[in-house]
Amino acid sequence: MSKSKPYIPLEFPPKDLKLEPFIKKIVEANRGVALFDGILRALPNPDILLAPLTTNEAVLSSRIEGTQASFEDVLKEEAGITPKNISQSLKEDLKEVLNYKKALIYGSQAVQYRDLSLSLIKEFQKILLTDVRGKYRLLGEFRKTQNWIGTPGKPIENARYIPPDPIILSEHLEYWESFLKSDDYPDKIVQLGLLHAQFEILHPFEDGNGRVGRLIIPLFLYWKGLISRPSFYLSEYFEKNRTEYYDRLLMITKNNDWSGWIDFFLTAVIQQAKINTDKAQKHLNLYNEMKDKFIQATKSQYAIPALDAFFRQPIISTANFIQMTGIPNRITANNVLKSLIDAGLIHLHKPSEGRKSAEYAFNGIIDIIESRDVC
Repeated sequence: MSKSKPYIPLEFPPKDLKLEPFIKKIVEANRGVALFDGILRALPNPDILLAPLTTNEAVLSSRIEGTQASFEDVLKEEAGITPKNISQSLKEDLKEVLNYKKALIYGSQAVQYRDLSLSLIKEFQKILLTDVRGKYRLLGEFRKTQNWIGTPGKPIENARYIPPDPIILSEHLEYWESFLKSDDYPDKIVQLGLLHAQFEILHPFEDGNGRVGRLIIPLFLYWKGLISRPSFYLSEYFEKNRTEYYDRLLMITKNNDWSGWIDFFLTAVIQQAKINTDKAQKHLNLYNEMKDKFIQATKSQYAIPALDAFFRQPIISTANFIQMTGIPNRITANNVLKSLIDAGLIHLHKPSEGRKSAEYAFNGIIDIIESRDVC
């Protein structure tokens, strides 16, 4: 294949892929996902406890595509307390991350009553790119022009990879969707690995392909019944091993090396399952520990709503705190917050200034997400 010609996909799914060499890893990957799901099922209020993990997935998946926004940057943006003097680039990054989170939440709700399909996936891409840098690209539709992957500003002749010609794209997307809906493949995690790689190879959108492809991962696992909530994320592993991630995908198109990709993907699932399980367990432990401490510190009926607010938004303004807890007035809210500060459970992130509310931070969540040592 000439370097400047579009890739022509071979048969999908690949029939010559032998699963026998991967049996041990397949068993380990399925066990890891099942252990993670065990934690999910034990969570008393998963929407609250898993909210930081969803935010972090949006940060990491977007970072693979080059954004620089940190987990803490996004927390501040969601709390409405981002400094006014940040760069235009960071503003754009924050929009992209929050759009990813919106798409992920939308997809998580949609697959509870709709099949995962190409039609639904187009909706994800539209949410992802609305009012951000790719907004002038084709939104919610598959591409009708040739795209390529390479150094920005360089011509197609210097591309690292040229996806299939749009003339044959629809045919291969049909094969992809048929395999997506199939329940006959021997292992669902391997099936997901094949689907993820082929989606990235087809690169069906003008923009947003990598993020949409990673967004599909937790939704597929939930839709196929491997997890009870669509909350198993892989972007942390992909981001840490970004070069190998891209190289393994490229080796499929260069050498039809599906075995190398599946080995990488199963390793990703095994390793990330341990991390995801550990973080979910730490969230649960922290919540249970803090529940008693918040009650003792505040001696208030609003102790648990306060704890829930800090789990949903670990950096929060007084105004948002009042809104999220349902506390009827600012005096009561300030008393609750002061009690929590005095007990060392939260800290004042930034004092009030003029009409601007004070900002508070709950570092326990940030420490878990960013894998800092948690006592």
